[in-house]
Amino acid sequence: MKWITRSNVKVDRVACPWLIRRFIDPQGEFLFVPEDQLLDTARNEGAIPFDATRFAAVKLNHRVERCTFEAILEDYKLTDPGLHRLALIVRGADAKGQEHVSTESLGLRAIAQGFALSGISDEERLAREFSVYDALYEYARQPLKEQ
Repeated sequence: MKWITRSNVKVDRVACPWLIRRFIDPQGEFLFVPEDQLLDTARNEGAIPFDATRFAAVKLNHRVERCTFEAILEDYKLTDPGLHRLALIVRGADAKGQEHVSTESLGLRAIAQGFALSGISDEERLAREFSVYDALYEYARQPLKEQ
């Protein structure tokens, strides 16, 4: 399947492709376009749009205080507790005013900002950052007392 989001990805728009590739669509193809081209390109490419809060028509989006990563967990019925704990880290890193939901969130925000500042393409950001999400997922799967 094809998936599409806004270009210049950071936290949620990297975490969602990681989640999709690891747990929903291992062969998923990701397209990154300027926001004003998102809906037309999605329609033309037959791609599933995600994380485009300006467009009410995009189903996989922020929902009140929850981020798109959490919407995907909900809509695809992913119940793994580690993924839900990781979702809090992602939400706190992605959504201003939600930093309090996870102590790890500010670190993830800094990492995402560093990759954004590096000037690499969105595709390269996914390639490099997926290992960060793999590590965070392993961390999130551990009982709290072990950390």
